[in-house]
This record gives sequence, structure tokens and C-alpha cells, in this order.
Amino acid sequence: MAHSRKDEARALSADERTHVDQSRHPQVQELSDTALADLIKLVRERRDKAQSEAARRRREMRGKAAAKGARPSADDTGSRLKVEVLAMAMRRLNGEAERRRSKAGREALIANARNALALRQSRVAANKGGSTHTAGEGMRAVENTKAENLTRRSEVGRVSQATKVAQAKRDSR
Repeated sequence: MAHSRKDEARALSADERTHVDQSRHPQVQELSDTALADLIKLVRERRDKAQSEAARRRREMRGKAAAKGARPSADDTGSRLKVEVLAMAMRRLNGEAERRRSKAGREALIANARNALALRQSRVAANKGGSTHTAGEGMRAVENTKAENLTRRSEVGRVSQATKVAQAKRDSR
């Protein structure tokens, strides 16, 4: 669920807010690959820490764990909001990292294809006047060595049916 920037600012600390702001559209594309990887690591650590804090608060609220402070937590909406905001930032950062990986893969594929085309064109140009390893006459037919079946299909069916009928007569006696 989308949250307003005001709610996000209330839930996050100052440095977390700068990290989340860097995960948004114009800033995230300006980051270098190493800066993006570092930011992903930082936001992931903060998200995991917030998740464990939220789980601890929920356990306190249920009475399953001892209170960390003077009183057990009565509400965990703030910690839950913090986890949601950091999770959305992680989703944006992971999407940008995946976009960059797929773009690099496409560029590498294009570069390899161009290189292969250049190699092939240079090889063809070098072999213009000489012999090549390709056949000029095409494929030659291979003679069928299987013996021709001289029995008609209707004859096979008639004989097997006659055998079934004879066996049935013997079995009924």
C-alpha cells in the first residue's frame, strides 16, 4: 500500500529517509552500479532490523516476550509502517538492479552478435575465390534397405480374428 511522504517521514529516521528517497525514480537512475549495490545492502539491513523489531513488539503485545522497556508495547503500527516503507524501497531498488542486469545482458548479446557477423563476413570475403567446406551438389539420397512386406494388412487382421474365434469356441466347451 502506498503511504504519504509525511507518514514515511514520521516512521523513518533521517538517514533511513535519505536512503528511501534515493530509491525513488530520478535519483536511483543517477546512482552508479556500486552505489546501487551499497544502497541495496543498507536498505536490506535496515528492513531486516525493522522486521525483527516489529516481531518483538508483536510478541510483547501478545505477552509471549518480556518487555524491552518499562512497559510492554501496546501498538506496533509505527514499526509495521516502517517495515512496509523499507520493503517498498527494497522492491524499487531490486527492480532497478534487475533492469540494469537485463540491459547489460541485451547489450552483451548485441555486441556478441555483431562480432559473430563481422567474423563471418570476414571469413566469407577471404573464401570468395577459393574452395569452401560446403557441398555444391546438395544431399544425396540414401537407399532404403528394409525388405518390402508382402503380407496384406487385411490378411493379418483376418487371421488374428480367426484365431480369436477358434480360442473362444474352445473355451466355451
